[in-house]
Amino acid sequence: MKKNGAKALKTALGVALLSTVLVFSGCGGGVAERTDHLIVGIPAMHTNLDPTLQNDIPSTRVIFHVFDTLVWVDYNMEPQPNLAESWEWVDPANPTALRVFLRQGVLFHNGDPLTARDVQFSLDRASQSPHIATVASAISSTEIVNDHEVIIHLDYPFVPFINFLGHGGLSILNERAVTELGVAAHSHAPVGTGPYRLTNIVAGDRVELVRWENYWGTPAPIENLTFRLLADASTRLIALETGEIDIMIDVPPPDMSRVRGHSDLTLHHEENVATHYVAFNVQRPPFDDVRVRHAVQYALDLDAMVNAVFMGAFSPATGPISPRVWASASENLAPFPFNPERARELLAEAGFPDGFSITFMTNQGNPQRADTGEIMQNMLREVGIDMSVQILEWGAFLDASDRGEPDALMIAWVPTTGDPDNGLFATFHSSTWGPGGNRAFFSHPEVDSLLEAGRRESDPAVRAQIYYQAQRIIHAESPWIFMATGAEITGVRNNVQGFRPAPNSLPRFWTVSFS
Repeated sequence: MKKNGAKALKTALGVALLSTVLVFSGCGGGVAERTDHLIVGIPAMHTNLDPTLQNDIPSTRVIFHVFDTLVWVDYNMEPQPNLAESWEWVDPANPTALRVFLRQGVLFHNGDPLTARDVQFSLDRASQSPHIATVASAISSTEIVNDHEVIIHLDYPFVPFINFLGHGGLSILNERAVTELGVAAHSHAPVGTGPYRLTNIVAGDRVELVRWENYWGTPAPIENLTFRLLADASTRLIALETGEIDIMIDVPPPDMSRVRGHSDLTLHHEENVATHYVAFNVQRPPFDDVRVRHAVQYALDLDAMVNAVFMGAFSPATGPISPRVWASASENLAPFPFNPERARELLAEAGFPDGFSITFMTNQGNPQRADTGEIMQNMLREVGIDMSVQILEWGAFLDASDRGEPDALMIAWVPTTGDPDNGLFATFHSSTWGPGGNRAFFSHPEVDSLLEAGRRESDPAVRAQIYYQAQRIIHAESPWIFMATGAEITGVRNNVQGFRPAPNSLPRFWTVSFS
């Protein structure tokens, strides 16, 4: 960038930041004082705003507003043009090279134009990241044809790849910004092409964004966007009722009727593609023995637990991927019946007639997970299992689960691309332990082979059969307790127009406006 351009941009950034601070500080007097500032109450802060260094929904929720992906996976989980205006397989009979035609006239937040070099840099960098290996590891290289055309070469025919280009981990970065700032600094001051650009992070409190006036698409109607951390759900709800926030992410099921009955609020409740589950660490005792895993399944009255925790807002799950994801085998997988006597028999067979002690871990900001831990604790005590419950801050919880510290943990997996590979490979292939998504540290040669075959098969009917078989084995091996299929439960103030829940938990706040 030329010196004068850089100086002008720096001035604009400073003015925008000052404006953001003034708007935020002025919002305490009530909704009437805040006419161009959308505040979203969130239960957890991001772990990293560098797209390739994260793979969690709280981070991606912010990243999707700062960065763009080549493809957008829409509300029907279908790929749509984004930074890529179009694409085509070089040889449709052998889909290992995808030609991508880039949108022209796109500017990064530092004023640099988007070029094929940025795409090459971003995809090559992503392919080396353990956090998103399951969506990027198939990339062997990226070939630049010209400034606005690239060919992405894959190691093998990878059918779901176009959908995977919509994954947040494959967001397009500005090569110069990452190189000049360095990885650590860029994580705190990311430079994207998205509808908003970051102006301020207050650790443990909020992330402040301002509209990118040179956005290539339709500009956001609302100038300022703040993600505000309110980990306690009750506090988050009060803030929504008083107008301190405009949108509340994750309304707890017990509070749904309270939102519905409030004259200033609207409740959005739609099934999403998530599966909520409890994972066992199957690499160490006692859960390295499938009899113990089955014993825990039999010891839990799953229907009663799900109804008590989710109060009908979510449905009990029977398998690892939601019925909203195609090739889900949920309808053909039977839940384990509640049978404490059978649980005791299996524990005795496995060498634990007097039970054992374990640690269960989950994150703050989600009371349903804490409630699940408490209910499990009481049910497992009846068969001799002593379970302690630990509730950690989101980032600390992810770090601990990545290292395999807890014996059991509760979390959710959201296959944001809408493909069964994204719901199964990341969570059950032996190459993805820890940060890759396999927090049960599960390993099964036949499951590995099936998931690898599913990636290479082009016939959807054959792919579906492959995934059905993989799910049957996973169900029998029980590395997870399949708790519940997910739902988006969002509270919105009535003066916010155009909000739409996203099945992959990534709503587009740049399309909403104030009435």
